[in-house]
Amino acid sequence: MNKPIVVDLDGTLIHSDILVESGFAFLRSFPQQFYKPLQWLSSGGKPALKSRLAEHVSIDVTTLPYNAQVVNWLRDMRAAGRSIALATASHESFAQRIAEHLGIFDRVFATDEHVNLSSHRKRDRLVAEYGEKGFDYVGNSHDDVAVWAAADRAYVVNPHRGVVRAASKHDNIAEVFENRPPAPKVWAKSLRLHQWLKNVLVFIPLLAGHQLNSSAAIGLAVLAFFAFGLCASSVYLLNDLLDLQDDRQHPVKRKRPLAAGTMPLAWGVALCPILLTAAFAISLTFLSWKFNAALLGYYMLTLAYSLALKRQVMIDVVVLAALYTTRIVAGAAAIHVPLTFWLLAFSMFAFLSLALVKRYTELHAMQKAGREGVRGRGYLASDLAIVSSLGTSSGYISVLVLALYIQDERTTMLYRHPQFIWMVCPLMLYWFSRTWVITHRGRMHDDPIVFAARDRMSLLVVALCGIAFWLAI
Repeated sequence: MNKPIVVDLDGTLIHSDILVESGFAFLRSFPQQFYKPLQWLSSGGKPALKSRLAEHVSIDVTTLPYNAQVVNWLRDMRAAGRSIALATASHESFAQRIAEHLGIFDRVFATDEHVNLSSHRKRDRLVAEYGEKGFDYVGNSHDDVAVWAAADRAYVVNPHRGVVRAASKHDNIAEVFENRPPAPKVWAKSLRLHQWLKNVLVFIPLLAGHQLNSSAAIGLAVLAFFAFGLCASSVYLLNDLLDLQDDRQHPVKRKRPLAAGTMPLAWGVALCPILLTAAFAISLTFLSWKFNAALLGYYMLTLAYSLALKRQVMIDVVVLAALYTTRIVAGAAAIHVPLTFWLLAFSMFAFLSLALVKRYTELHAMQKAGREGVRGRGYLASDLAIVSSLGTSSGYISVLVLALYIQDERTTMLYRHPQFIWMVCPLMLYWFSRTWVITHRGRMHDDPIVFAARDRMSLLVVALCGIAFWLAI
């Protein structure tokens, strides 16, 4: 007689962890009550924590990153007449909804108000139900080793380090499922290393302040670049953890490692403080208090953006523009050069335009998919026209600021031939116009900065602008 197959949930049936997901869903919905999970854990342990989280948050089980290989295998086993059960340390309310969604489980064993069903407790429950060696078990972690010891056959899915070695002591491993993508690619995508391109903005004051001949200033700017990069990666990970459910509804963002489950959520949780600590270690050790203040301001504003401001219409794009400009402010603080009104004004309007490009691209994609708006945002597809109008206007205003800068009497003191800077104005007008035409046609990358870095015409415009300023010196 075929014995029942019992399958674990977190890290096995899904590339995720329901406890971590529900915890960040709670933090996003009730940021002012961030201390509550700690209270629940200290007063009632994990069963109480999981139960209270299940009461306060809802997870869309239809968009969870299921392990397709495991799910298909289970369907085949069920078709062959095997009984399938789900046994998980996640709360029973989530487990029941997942079982109903997949429609392949005959039984569900899960954590309730009193028992956290993991490791030895899960083993004891299954042995009481099926008897010693009366079931096959599918799992992935060290907590599952005790269950495999009581199972007839063990199936191991994307195992944690050392799990296969520990499980093999019982000499009952039937199969190992391994379908994880290459780790370096996942890490690079998770940390958004390509987004470090934005941190090149910390070098702008180095150029504007004519400090390229100072090795000390260049060294400080490089340190500022890495501090901002590490801080930004920490923020990106935190943002992805808070936006798991929204990202899974997005045609592009659903492929992000944390949303797709290619990076374990526990790694994301651990890396956030590690990267942030490294960023401030560099900053506090080598850079000025003004730079530290700017970096802290950037982190706090980004945190506010992730928790609340990103869902406020128009406030979100103004905050994005401010975050870009903060990098320039920090760059000036790092090398001890004063900021000018013209540089700040130009950057705010230019980056407001690019923030609106980003929002227009999301709305256009949602409209094309037949959706009314973007989940987790306050915009509607009908806002496309106003977003476009504001975005193009902001770009042109930034060029106007540049033109006024050229005419400023202090500019003539910095450049021997300031008239050459006029060449930049038509170049920037062309670039903003072309960028918005591409955006209107639905061909814009979801991040305009990444688009510019890969677009040959954009790189040519940057090169020509650089030549213009070099001729003006």
